[in-house]
Amino acid sequence: MPPEVTAVRKARAARRLLGLVVVGVIVVVGASSGAAAWQAAQAQAALAAAQARTTDLLQEQLKYAEVRTVQEEVNRTLAARQVGASTEVDWKAYLQGIRRVLPPDVTIDTVAVDAASPLEAYAQPTAPLQAQRVATLTLTITSPNLPTVPEWLEGLKTLPGYADGTPNAITQDDNGSYTVNLTLHINDGAYSHRFDTQEGK
Repeated sequence: MPPEVTAVRKARAARRLLGLVVVGVIVVVGASSGAAAWQAAQAQAALAAAQARTTDLLQEQLKYAEVRTVQEEVNRTLAARQVGASTEVDWKAYLQGIRRVLPPDVTIDTVAVDAASPLEAYAQPTAPLQAQRVATLTLTITSPNLPTVPEWLEGLKTLPGYADGTPNAITQDDNGSYTVNLTLHINDGAYSHRFDTQEGK
């Protein structure tokens, strides 16, 4: 076969092969482009869904924003009330307890209360062996008979928050009765904890 014919055939075969390669490249590129476009479309759809979900959540939050604001105000009010009552003592109940301890024939004539506040610490004793306290009660008590103050103090020890007690003076009146000036120191065991949370008790 003449060399020219062989060369022509080889050229045709090369062109066919080149054409197949080009077609293959086009197919591969097209497939890759299609896959990339599909992935981009999927990502765009996912982004749109996420944005829509975020918008829905924000709208839901706006619905409950007022409720949260009210709840925060309530929480602040409750906290302030708890702090304000943190040094509260039910003095009416406490004095009733003192009355029950004392003999039935004595009378409590005057009561002076000096107590701690939530904003200022109560002054503590500087002398050694004196008990810590959050309040001081000064009582004027009248007894028709010679008072047995040590027995009174023993009974007063049973009261919640009792720290110590001291008779300041005992005087006899013209009618034969006795007046006792008595100081009681009270510790934080007397606090009522009226507004404490369950966790704080």
